[in-house]
Amino acid sequence: MYIVQIASECAPVIKAGGLGDVIYGLSRELENRGHCVEIILPMYDCMRYDHIWGLHEAYRDLWVPWDNGQVHCSVFCGWVHGRLCFFIRPHSDQNFFDRGIYYGSTDDHMRFAFFSKAALEFLLVANKRPDIIHCHDWQTGLIPVMLYEMYAYHGMDRQRICYTIHNFKHQGIAGADVLHATGLNREDYYFQYDKLRDNFNPFAINYMKGGIVYSNYVNTVSPHHAWEARFSGISYGLGHTLELHQGKFGGILNGIDYDVWNPEVDRYLPHHYSSTTFAEKQKNKQALRDRLMLSDDHDKPIVAYIGRLDDQKGVHLVHHAIYYTLHRGGQFVLLGSATEPGINAYFQHEKYYLNDNSDCHLELGFNEELSHLIYAGADMIVVPSNYEPCGLTQVIGLKYGVVPIVRGVGGLVNTVFDWDYDQERTPEERNGFVFYQTDPHALESAMGRSFDLWYNNPDLFRKLAIQGMECDNSWNLPGEQYMSVYEHIRA
Repeated sequence: MYIVQIASECAPVIKAGGLGDVIYGLSRELENRGHCVEIILPMYDCMRYDHIWGLHEAYRDLWVPWDNGQVHCSVFCGWVHGRLCFFIRPHSDQNFFDRGIYYGSTDDHMRFAFFSKAALEFLLVANKRPDIIHCHDWQTGLIPVMLYEMYAYHGMDRQRICYTIHNFKHQGIAGADVLHATGLNREDYYFQYDKLRDNFNPFAINYMKGGIVYSNYVNTVSPHHAWEARFSGISYGLGHTLELHQGKFGGILNGIDYDVWNPEVDRYLPHHYSSTTFAEKQKNKQALRDRLMLSDDHDKPIVAYIGRLDDQKGVHLVHHAIYYTLHRGGQFVLLGSATEPGINAYFQHEKYYLNDNSDCHLELGFNEELSHLIYAGADMIVVPSNYEPCGLTQVIGLKYGVVPIVRGVGGLVNTVFDWDYDQERTPEERNGFVFYQTDPHALESAMGRSFDLWYNNPDLFRKLAIQGMECDNSWNLPGEQYMSVYEHIRA
């Protein structure tokens, strides 16, 4: 099968979050299953060109119809750690992707509408006719719309679209100017409720809604989050649209790439280990303490938080976890960057306040190498998210023998099974601790049980950590599920 992935990220060349890891990992899994996979991306000026091999101009003169004119583009081609990627570079005064950032411009809605149009135009003129076009998140939500309303009449009527939603919070809201720029035009047609009109703003179109309405299949990135999207407010206003299209909506859990996230082969670790050589993990714990200048006390567990610092991630509980850990005699390591100035200032204050505490280290920013060492050195990891479509932190932690302490939402429910209370799994299948409310007492109930097990029964804690390492959170099962979706919509 010939599959084209169209997205705004692909790790490690373009990575702002988990989306980039998913694009790379899923593409690799599909290729390993014998399918032809190509990835189309924007050519940002700030992407990691050092991760591209053989970058060359593959299509020199791509003229993209845009806003009653044409924009001249070049399409470059290169290999990103074995994945064949095409990068679209527009030559226009608007400098769509020469901003020094991936996201955050005031005209993001126009930038990614152009990228979607350019990706389809490239497939058309380059005579590429994939069986499946797999689009991701709001940035590519207009691709299904333009494919079936425009490009289907120009020789692309057999292509089928799978549309994956990674985060419902960001949906792509724009006005009629986008319809005119892309050539869709007909405001009276697209502003109908069953087309692109935003469910709560009659004067706006919604890219993500367009993706849901026009694609052949829609999924989010875990089964439980798919349920939440339909039956709670977590879909940010798209619940009714999902209800209308429930027959083509589901949830497929993300996997992780075990060639990258694996303590047996991780190139960033000073000491490799596995579930059968678990004692070697202690050496990485010592290396982490040495690097971060933490006190050397083997009786203290290290609790970690790795991820963004924003409201989605439950920052009030992250803050509480720091002090609860210190109160229980543990050590806390945080690695993350804030998405809002107020949150950043809040944690900068905590960093200053705790600077002389040898049991705590707050690293405000992101460091890929350090994240690997933290996973390898930590004993527990907290993921207290307000909502979490899938979550990669907890499944990476499991592979590294870190016991996750998570809030029971989204993909966290599908991957972490409570040591004490999960009745649907055998004791041998349980791998962490789960709480459900958003208050500090709920967090303490789960963290307290984890600390009690660490202090009172270290052999059982070690057993729990090893059981987590033996969970299969690879791309194997998700790859199989996506292939079933592709075969279904192609038929």
